[in-house]
Amino acid sequence: MNYPQSSPSGLSSLPRKDDSSMHMGVSSGLPSAVPALKVMRLQSPELAQPRAGSIGGRSLLGSALALPDSFGVIHVGETFTAYLGALNVSNDLPVHCLTVSAQLQTPSRRWHLPSRLDEDNAAGGVEVTPGGVVDTIVSRALDETGQHILRVEVGYGSNGTKTLRKFYRFNVATPLHIRELTLRAGDASCFVSIAVENATTPGSNGGLTISSVEFQPPDGLVAEQIGANKTATKGGKDRAEKNAVELFDDCGRLEPGASYRYLFLVRAASADATLRGIACGDDLGKAVFTWKKAMGEAGRIASTSVLCPPSHPPGLLGDSNARVIMGEGSKFVVHGSGLSVDAAAAGANKSSSDPNGPDASLNEILPVTVEPIDPPSRMKLAVPQEVQLLIVNHSDQTMNLQLQMRLPHMSGVVVCGPSFKNLGEIPPAGGSCVLGIRLVALVAGLFRAQGCCMVDLTSGREIPQPPLFNVFVEKPLEQ
Repeated sequence: MNYPQSSPSGLSSLPRKDDSSMHMGVSSGLPSAVPALKVMRLQSPELAQPRAGSIGGRSLLGSALALPDSFGVIHVGETFTAYLGALNVSNDLPVHCLTVSAQLQTPSRRWHLPSRLDEDNAAGGVEVTPGGVVDTIVSRALDETGQHILRVEVGYGSNGTKTLRKFYRFNVATPLHIRELTLRAGDASCFVSIAVENATTPGSNGGLTISSVEFQPPDGLVAEQIGANKTATKGGKDRAEKNAVELFDDCGRLEPGASYRYLFLVRAASADATLRGIACGDDLGKAVFTWKKAMGEAGRIASTSVLCPPSHPPGLLGDSNARVIMGEGSKFVVHGSGLSVDAAAAGANKSSSDPNGPDASLNEILPVTVEPIDPPSRMKLAVPQEVQLLIVNHSDQTMNLQLQMRLPHMSGVVVCGPSFKNLGEIPPAGGSCVLGIRLVALVAGLFRAQGCCMVDLTSGREIPQPPLFNVFVEKPLEQ
């Protein structure tokens, strides 16, 4: 076992009384010996660990015990465990009213560390005979980086009038760097990519093994890891055995500087949640990793909360939004983007949102959205095909709308038949209707169905829409 530092050099040892009284016993009442405090961190042994010290005397905890010079490497997610021992080094005087308590001060707050001595402390302490020992073990999970201080306080003497305090400072570092990348996968689902990198120092036996990984979504959402527990195949048949390379790839071993990426699909868990969708800024959850060191010492660390990203095309909320909306200079399409969900959320939160924020701008630019319903991914050249469109009014006013498919903004795939269609009055705050249009492909290749624009016939306002969907136009085989 590796027992890092009991009494680090350069650390504070501050008595409440002056030092001269600490070594003379109690001047009034029963005489008391001065206890010796021993503190050491308990942890699993490490490979290639140098000799931790020497043990002398007749017992493990004695005045001849020498301990290492530091607490060692401590990472976020580990459970810090320390042994506290108060030793009566006197041969003839007891220690009266001995109390031992500990606190862990983190960068944000101070925590009391419970121990089995709390009841004795509350009762006024215990008496320690010459050569006797009072000890306990305290622990706490570490969830912050930065400097930590283990504050140990020993009270003794008649009615506990003397106090010895010792501070043990140590630094807590993060073992893993976690980065997230989120992509919209529709109105009610997102792909979340989590990359983890071993942030320990190279050459410090800092190899870690990721023993488990999970994504914890909030209520109403479920998460599925993509590519997990896949079965290898050979000759068209499933096989359970794996070769050495596959086993190593799946073991989760990360040497310092190495990284690994995990992919999750987060989606709505119920019909109601699917109907509502996942909007920009919604909490998707967080990834939780459990890792182990060389000797099996485990730690647990979580990523920050992952938020749903915005779905609008780049530049939509800028000065040139009209050009971006009509599809020039962008690969964005409405289908599968979740744009209508973001617009609905912006409209619902209009009264409470920042008037200068992105939600307010999206609500002003797109008070009406047009979304294709199960659009085709392939079309045949010169063969008309009908596509259903969902039109939603996200504003707080009834609109008399007209759908326009404008040929100057269409390329490859154009409207077939009437290009203007009146929808009538659409109620506010989510009022909707479904309309069918016919499209025909003029050229083979990959194109976007675009050029859609909504017009409010009452006010004359034009609301251009982003490209609706991508489609591959197939050229028929020559007979």
